[in-house]
Amino acid sequence: MNDLYNTSSVLVLNRFNLSSENALPAFLFATLSYMIILFCNLILILTIVLNKSLHQPMYLILLNLPINDLIGSTAFFPQVIKDILTNSRTMQYSACVAQAFFIHIYASGTVFILTAMAYDRYIAICCPLKYNTVMTYAHVMRIITAVWVSSLVTIGVLFFLLLRLPRCLSELTHPYCDNPSLLTLVCADTTINNIYGLFLVALSQVIANGMILYTYLQILVACFRSKRSDTKAKALQTCATHLTVFLLLECLGLFTIISYRIKNVSSHLRRFMGVSTLIFPPALNPIIYGLKTKEIREKALYFFRNKIFPS
Repeated sequence: MNDLYNTSSVLVLNRFNLSSENALPAFLFATLSYMIILFCNLILILTIVLNKSLHQPMYLILLNLPINDLIGSTAFFPQVIKDILTNSRTMQYSACVAQAFFIHIYASGTVFILTAMAYDRYIAICCPLKYNTVMTYAHVMRIITAVWVSSLVTIGVLFFLLLRLPRCLSELTHPYCDNPSLLTLVCADTTINNIYGLFLVALSQVIANGMILYTYLQILVACFRSKRSDTKAKALQTCATHLTVFLLLECLGLFTIISYRIKNVSSHLRRFMGVSTLIFPPALNPIIYGLKTKEIREKALYFFRNKIFPS
């Protein structure tokens, strides 16, 4: 039976199949997308880190979002750009596992971070007098630690269950490595993996969706009860931007997860939705949270005028 197992450390890639005419536009699109994501997210990180006035609970939690976006983008884009540029047809199995691990960290991290941000806004808008008492520096650090530890532990278990299984196939057709695509290479019973994967998705969705639904309902109630129109408008704008990002990620991510379990779904549509999860949220997040937030926008403009392009 061991003769059937594939112990090769090299995987065969069959995922882009770009013609010579399409290779250059694909390379330019991938490179430009990655540069925009890097630039925007690094600016957001530097703006928050270098301005002590932004070292507040809301911005300290927000800081984790661009860091997480850079993890996902850097796990995806350099490998894709390399494959397109060199027309490579092989990839080390260890590199594929590493890419899949960090992409899953990005996906779970985004859900947990957006949930933490919703909790922060709930305390700020619904319990403003208690905000400074509740959202202390120590409490914020505990929230941030819980976000990253939760992601690392849950995804770590997912890949522990994957790596214990033998492989008998070596061809990848998905645009990037992830747990479902790696499971297709396995020649053993994957029932435990599938059950844990579904349990993980269900648990994270129940916790995230439940908390976000509850907090934003409470925020909306508080907004409509408020007599100050400026406070109401600002709170509603904050809710709208947060919900836009969350719903975008949810729609793209859940479709990708569900599509693996539906045989009739077009492979091209699955690839597009999967890649979109790694392109649009990391590109939109710094714009939505940076340009839409007055304090960050002002500090970023000051940083450019006085540090990058001093007169």
